[in-house]
Amino acid sequence: MTVAGSGRPSHFGHQAATSSLPYPEPSGPLILRTTGVGPRQNGRTSSVSVSSAGPFIGLVSGSWDNITQAVDRRGSRDTEEGAMWRTLAGVVSGLLVLFVGSLAFNAASGQSHWPGPLDLVRVHPWLVLLLLIPVSLIGLWQAPRRDRGQSPPAPMTYQLPPRNTDFTARDATLRELRQRLTSTNGVAMLVVRGMGGVGKTQLAVEYAYRHLEKYRFVAFVHAGDADRVASQFVSLAGELGLAEASFDQVIPRVYGKLADRRPWLIIFDNGEEQNTLTHALPSGGLASNGHVIVTTRVRNWSSSAGVIGLDVFARQESVSLLTRRVPGMTAAVADRIAEELGDLPLALEQAAGYMEYNQTAPDDYVSLLTSRLEEMISLGAPGDRSAVMVGALWQLSVRRLEAERPQAVRMLRLCALLAPEPIPLDLFTRSPEILNVGASDPLVWDRTLGALAGLGLARRGNASLVVHRLVQAAVRADMPEEAHADARVQLCRALVAAVPHDVHGDPDARPRWQELLSHVLAVTKDDPPVECAAETAVLLRLASEFLIQIGDYQMALPLCERALAIDESIEDRDAETGFDLITLAQIHRELHAPERARPLVERALRLHESCLPANDPAIATDLATLARTLCLLGEHRAALPLAERALQIDEAALGPNDPYVSFDLIALANVHVDLGDHEAALPLISRALQIREAVYAPDHLYIGYVLIFQAKVLHAMNNPTAVGFARRGAQILQTRLGRTHPKTEDAFTLVDRLR
Repeated sequence: MTVAGSGRPSHFGHQAATSSLPYPEPSGPLILRTTGVGPRQNGRTSSVSVSSAGPFIGLVSGSWDNITQAVDRRGSRDTEEGAMWRTLAGVVSGLLVLFVGSLAFNAASGQSHWPGPLDLVRVHPWLVLLLLIPVSLIGLWQAPRRDRGQSPPAPMTYQLPPRNTDFTARDATLRELRQRLTSTNGVAMLVVRGMGGVGKTQLAVEYAYRHLEKYRFVAFVHAGDADRVASQFVSLAGELGLAEASFDQVIPRVYGKLADRRPWLIIFDNGEEQNTLTHALPSGGLASNGHVIVTTRVRNWSSSAGVIGLDVFARQESVSLLTRRVPGMTAAVADRIAEELGDLPLALEQAAGYMEYNQTAPDDYVSLLTSRLEEMISLGAPGDRSAVMVGALWQLSVRRLEAERPQAVRMLRLCALLAPEPIPLDLFTRSPEILNVGASDPLVWDRTLGALAGLGLARRGNASLVVHRLVQAAVRADMPEEAHADARVQLCRALVAAVPHDVHGDPDARPRWQELLSHVLAVTKDDPPVECAAETAVLLRLASEFLIQIGDYQMALPLCERALAIDESIEDRDAETGFDLITLAQIHRELHAPERARPLVERALRLHESCLPANDPAIATDLATLARTLCLLGEHRAALPLAERALQIDEAALGPNDPYVSFDLIALANVHVDLGDHEAALPLISRALQIREAVYAPDHLYIGYVLIFQAKVLHAMNNPTAVGFARRGAQILQTRLGRTHPKTEDAFTLVDRLR
């Protein structure tokens, strides 16, 4: 489209039409003649001049030009309510009434006969008038109906992107956007804020299209660069027919011109900083009856504008998009893809485009995501709607951080190697010398966190920081190999300092491990750099011990096997290798494979006896574990002295009430039970329960295990109190492990048997 007189293509997607009525303008009064019809009257031919037919006819003759011009003006202004059609129907009906009225007037003057049906008008003029008046009223009533069947003229638009035909969800947000924009008089401004890729631009564009008929002018301004904003207003001024103006004058002149085109809507997309857009936003009396939407990632917009926060999709919205876009996509696979992509709308759209173009099976796409996420987020379908792939979404923000706040970039890189879960901030503040991110200085630390949150790269909580999994993947993909290795070394060392090492004895170990386990697994998932191989092995073994504590032996097994392999590859790690062996043996024992556990325990005992003092508690752990393993293999007599020696070592080294003493007591009690001596086992179990209840929380798994053990022994002794211990123990296991866990099911089976 070319704007007349401009000599250049127009940016406008639609041009508002100006309608005029298709009537020829009369050059003189309307004359009606009846020649050769009827008798002569006084020798004259009967003629009727509109100008002489009475006051109504004179009104039409004298005002025709004004009426048609008024109709033209009203039709061009009142497009939304069908005013043009109502005016047209009124004029036509009025002319018809006045025309017939003139005939009636002539009929009343004494003519005796008119040709054909017209004679009815002569005979019954007033009856005809009474019939025609309702007809004209019906025409007026029907005019708006005819108008509703036709689309009103489209508003003028400037640079408005094409509508996304696959737009989904966000209905509630769109309703809120409309309600808040229309709840105030004058200029209403709303800021739509969210991280890159959540669909801020798509939301604003969809709003524009959904309410396009409510506006007379809609503009879309790329606001990422302040200089580009000014040049777009220069172009916009030309489209509005304004003469050339300087940069200082063009913006107020555009808003002044928009006063003639209200209501209007302007979308400022990707407004990074409010101060760079202040000159381009309407203020004071520059405009009225207009709406402004600003999309942004940053949080420093003042309270003068309302803010709508836009987050990632809800899971059901993600599943709906994928199942609708991708043939053969099931809800279950869509859920897995959405999980891997963190429900980020742009990533989901990109994934759907990739699968459609490459005809990739959904299951195969899941495999690609889980194994090569960093590469996949940079791949979509050729010609994808978005000019930016997910992998490049946050590059500009990271480059800005590199220039303004380098420690924030270091912080972001460290977070990129952790899990996409809340990251405890004390991981950094407790090890400021390890993780050089300014955590030792409260002001620098606060500004570092603020920079990440302010640019939408992270979400800051009171004691944690959350970085979206795709932000992490994009940062990892952009990290130099050396920086990646250095960050991993630093994190391994910081995590070793942060996690509880006494998993079984420390009563506060469980909540801390629950907080840090996902981050430990994220940092240790790949083969470690040489500089942090030892720390990686420690983290893997400690994670295995925690998983044993909560009963997840299948997950613990491969972690402990990796820890053992790493420690065996490092010189002078005999003690640590022994710890790995004993932990691995405990896992096999719990998985009902004592034959695999025995050689591991025996090797661990040999290693520790060769490198540790004879009364070291680690040797007691080896002895107790070997005793329990031998019992499972039926070698009860051989197990008894081992369990007794373990108890003696720990009582001497740790004291009679240490939690580790309770494990020795349980090991010794198991030997006595297997030997059929329940009377000897019961006081050992009762003492172990007393120690654990003094140390652990009332619903700790270790207390539940002892309660179930004691119930079994009491039942064997025909003690009716057994059911109470069994019921309490089963409730603890249900709380901690879930109702379907095998140990929980066994516990409730015991309760049913004892009732």
